[in-house]
Amino acid sequence: MEKRLDKTRRTAKTGDKDALAELPALERANGALTEGRGLWSIRLTDHEQAFLRPLALLTAKPVLYAANVTDAELSGTEGKHLTALREAVAGSGEPAEIVPFSAKIEAELAELPPEDRADFLASLGLESAGLDRVIHAGYHLLGLQTYFTAGEQEVRAWTIHRGDTAPQAAGVIHTDFERGFIRAETVGYDEFVANGGWKGAKEKGAVRSEGKEYVVKDGDVMLFRFNV
Repeated sequence: MEKRLDKTRRTAKTGDKDALAELPALERANGALTEGRGLWSIRLTDHEQAFLRPLALLTAKPVLYAANVTDAELSGTEGKHLTALREAVAGSGEPAEIVPFSAKIEAELAELPPEDRADFLASLGLESAGLDRVIHAGYHLLGLQTYFTAGEQEVRAWTIHRGDTAPQAAGVIHTDFERGFIRAETVGYDEFVANGGWKGAKEKGAVRSEGKEYVVKDGDVMLFRFNV
């Protein structure tokens, strides 16, 4: 940070517009770090974060706490250590998520056949495995989501940012899809499954035709039409 700040200050003195725009963000961030405070504590704006992102500063990143607890705590009353962690995070103002899990349960789950895992979790009063909850929390913190493409041969999941439009989502598959985007045939995941796939969803009128302005929703199943 100090090296970047010194360089930017020198460049700003020459009247460089980019350096003059960047300097306030660097000075504000450096002030917090000099005082021993994490950058999350000063509530950086999106504009400031854009300037600081190339530095990859650790305290500008979101934090995910995976808290190993007992079986009883996971499905019942929360223990004092987990409560203390929640209070510490809440009091700090840190942009973080806490995912309780049981290493013991995860180890037992890993040894079971996939078809038996749901029943095992249900017997413990749990809806999902700890690893799945960690993945979901990580996606949420990073502003990510998933959409699907489903064909005769395979179903693929694609990771995009929340707020991405249909052409941007198409571009994750191939840049030609984004460049020549025409429209996207779209159906929600639940409707897709409930109707047995594309054919059933079309027959029930669940498939929509979305244009360039459509913002993709988490779990959308999409078929892109494009021309290049």
